[in-house]
Formats: sequence, C-alpha cells, structure tokens
Amino acid sequence: MARTHDDETDDPQPFLLGRREWAGLPELGIKRLKVKLDTGARTSALFARDVSFFTKDDEPWVKFTVYPRQGTHKGAVHCETPVIDVRDIRSSTGHVHRRAVIRTELVIGSHHWPIEVTLAKRKHMRYRMLLGRQGMAGHCLIDVGRSYIQGRPHPTPTPRPDH
Repeated sequence: MARTHDDETDDPQPFLLGRREWAGLPELGIKRLKVKLDTGARTSALFARDVSFFTKDDEPWVKFTVYPRQGTHKGAVHCETPVIDVRDIRSSTGHVHRRAVIRTELVIGSHHWPIEVTLAKRKHMRYRMLLGRQGMAGHCLIDVGRSYIQGRPHPTPTPRPDH
C-alpha cells in the first residue's frame, strides 16, 4: 500500500485517483507529466526517445530522453538508470515489442511508491505515460468519471542513493 510522507501506520488505506492524473518521477528528474491510468494494461509504460543501453559498474543501464510536455520537444529530460529486465510486451494492437524495464519512484499528489516501467515509443499516443495494473495494485482506487483528483505532485523525498 502507498504511504504519504507522514503516514507511518501499518495499514494505510488506498487513496482515490481519477482516470488521468499528474505524476512525477523524481529519480529520473521528471517533475510532472500527465499519466493515464489504464486498468487494461498490465505493465506501466513511459514514452522514451533515443533509448540506448550501456554498462556501468558491470551492470546494464539505459539512457533515454523524455519529453514530459505533450505536443512539444521543449523541456526534454535526459535520463540514465539501471535496467532491471528486458521483456516482450504485447501492445493493445497485438504487436509484441521488446522493451527495457526500469524501477523508479512514482509520485501522485502526496503519495509515492516504487513502480516498474517499460520504455516505449509512444509518439502517437495522447499521454506520455500509462500507469498499468501492476503499478496501481494495492495503492489506489479509481473513479473513472473524474480526472486530476490528486492535483500536481508534491515535493518528494530525496532520491535513493543508487540512482
């Protein structure tokens, strides 16, 4: 279950999200982007360009560029992070694509938790990120009739030292 910054109880309650929310990925340097919550997708996906793999300290890493603002290349964020897996992902059109999988902290409103995200070429899609079932499970409930319930991301804790 997700915890807020102040919540230290052993049994936090799920919080409410709309079908679209503002989110941040602070470990990647992304302050905010619009995210579509997609219960039809198992895996979360982040639109990434210029994806390239490299080795750092004998471990696989990936570097890529994210354009958090829809419809523009302004505000590009250049990211580097460890690769935790490479998976075949079936798209909604039935095509299978091999994608890098990373782990990063997701922030929605005052809530934050780690998620796995695939790096996808999503230039024709409306949102820069899809939050799939695995990324939502145990954290939130969705009101599909509402959007942006949690507002913009709040300040987050300092990123983990391994990033």
